[in-house]
Amino acid sequence: MSERLVLAAGLALIITLVLSPFLIPVLRILKFGQNVRDDGPKRHLKKAGTPTMGGIIFLVGIIVSALLTAEQPTSLEMVTLVGITLGFGLIGFVDDFIKVVMHRSLGLRAYQKLIGQFSLAFALMWVSVHWLGRGTDVAIPFTSIHLELGWFYYVFVSLVIVLMANAVNLTDGLDGLAAGSTMFAGVAYVLIALLAAIHGVAVLANETDMAVFAAALVGGTLGFLRFNTYPARIFMGDTGSLALGGALASLAVLTKSELVFIVIGGLFAAEALSVIIQVISFQTTGKRIFRMSPLHHHFELVGWGEWKVVIVFWFVALICAIMGIIGYMPTLG
Repeated sequence: MSERLVLAAGLALIITLVLSPFLIPVLRILKFGQNVRDDGPKRHLKKAGTPTMGGIIFLVGIIVSALLTAEQPTSLEMVTLVGITLGFGLIGFVDDFIKVVMHRSLGLRAYQKLIGQFSLAFALMWVSVHWLGRGTDVAIPFTSIHLELGWFYYVFVSLVIVLMANAVNLTDGLDGLAAGSTMFAGVAYVLIALLAAIHGVAVLANETDMAVFAAALVGGTLGFLRFNTYPARIFMGDTGSLALGGALASLAVLTKSELVFIVIGGLFAAEALSVIIQVISFQTTGKRIFRMSPLHHHFELVGWGEWKVVIVFWFVALICAIMGIIGYMPTLG
């Protein structure tokens, strides 16, 4: 098993490293360049025109690697993981295409993105509950308590999936931040999937192949960091960030770690929460809590360099991943 995990991560890493130098010039020629907000940190203005939609690169690496190294590449678990990841990535791709290629700054409207994301979330849960026997209970992190939610499971967990997927998207605001943070979350899900396999959390379980998928996720994001760390030569765009959010959400649902996902993705949750707090505060009082949201921009505006923000946030993501693993273990007993 360990050999397949190493192979999955290594193959995704190699594919991403090989594809990137070829695709970056192509995106430049096609003028698929990043638009930068005028109201953001001024140092970001120099990033305008950097090729975006680079998530296509690591998506190819992750999916090809996972399918080639999985023990059962056509298993329902693997098909679901790949399908949901591609589904979220497709929503991001359409959004990127409208903004970058068609030069419409708003991209997809919010309701259009949400309809697509909630549809994918319900499809994921339906497969998990009705075809894979995962059930409609949720485990409380750090305890052995499982709450049976019944039909409310679909409402609650769909909100978790959509919020956390968009939280990954919000985190993608600094060079390497989202890719590195997702890499740590992916490592956590390699271990969680293996633990789930050992303890048999489901009737029809191929958690070992889910560990392979998580390992490919780690390799793909690591390879992308070679070109995405400061100063970035390419950005992942919504194509990549929403796909990563969808991949992590799929792993969470299929390993019955829906609430643990919030712990593992604590950094993502904090980024999203900062936006929610900022909006509520400004609309109700006219005052801003943070200098700018999401949270990483606040620290930039108080004087931190971009690389310092990313390193500190990566460390937070690592701690969250470790806490998530610790929090998942009692749920198995």
